[in-house]
Amino acid sequence: MTGMDRPRRLRRTPALRRLVAETSLEPRHLVLPMFVADGLDEPREIGSMPGVHQHSMDSLRKAAVEAVTAGVGGLMLFGVPRPEDKDADGSLASDPDGILNRGLRALAAEVGDATVIMADTCLDEFTDHGHCGVLSPDGAVDNDATLERYVAMALAQAEAGADLLGPSGMMDGQVAAIREALDEAGRIDTGILAYTAKYASAFYGPFREAVSSSLQGDRRTYQQDSANRREAIRELELDLAEGADLVMVKPAMSYLDILRDVADRSTVPVAAYQISGEYSMITAAAANGWIDRRAAILESLVGIRRAGADIVLTYWATEVAHWLS
Repeated sequence: MTGMDRPRRLRRTPALRRLVAETSLEPRHLVLPMFVADGLDEPREIGSMPGVHQHSMDSLRKAAVEAVTAGVGGLMLFGVPRPEDKDADGSLASDPDGILNRGLRALAAEVGDATVIMADTCLDEFTDHGHCGVLSPDGAVDNDATLERYVAMALAQAEAGADLLGPSGMMDGQVAAIREALDEAGRIDTGILAYTAKYASAFYGPFREAVSSSLQGDRRTYQQDSANRREAIRELELDLAEGADLVMVKPAMSYLDILRDVADRSTVPVAAYQISGEYSMITAAAANGWIDRRAAILESLVGIRRAGADIVLTYWATEVAHWLS
């Protein structure tokens, strides 16, 4: 071998590896998804996601302060209403006194401009049937009727203090409808984080427990088919044309090829969501001593960044931010 054929020279020490690393992972790249549940006096651990909780309003504030102090880039809030408060149209989603909007106001008051407050703009947590939209008489999700509910929800969330709205229902035209409504209401500074490529995935299972989902059936008529790749680019082009400020790929780890495709073509920042099933798999394997927990978490996040994510939503955001600081 000649002297020019020894790539291992640059792997010899931690300092050398750090110097030539092509991908970085910093606290600012991370967003913490959070759940605030109505009627709780103290946080309640989610059984299928050990270490993740449905928060009371008080614990939500404390966890938010910890995350922001650690340097986490943003917070994505999901609301969990009481079962008896759900209805067919998800009315509580747009109610200023609904749990999600109260939670957004609490975050805005507690951490304000120190972070980016994001809201899940979807009806599934609030409907008694668990779907992401309004149902037609035949039981199908009515796309255009759902857009009207998304608009009402978006305006309430903007009023409550959200910096970015995250329409995740995969309804056709959702970004355009929300953008138009925000602009007409004078909310031109409220941004949209579009769930551009959201796939129907088996890895969402633990999330259903996290939001106390009432889902009946599945969401395959509106979320993308895992077999399709080109379709994600069509969705990207539509979201960009409709005014998305950021775009999202969800899930992350099983869709790194989609993430790379989107990152290569997007003209706005790209996020990826390391979802509940991904979190729970690593957590369970580590609890059984089968893998090194910290190494696996960091490797998974670097892999998502390497595939093209500018922003990673992960339930480990605060913990990892502490590690990296």
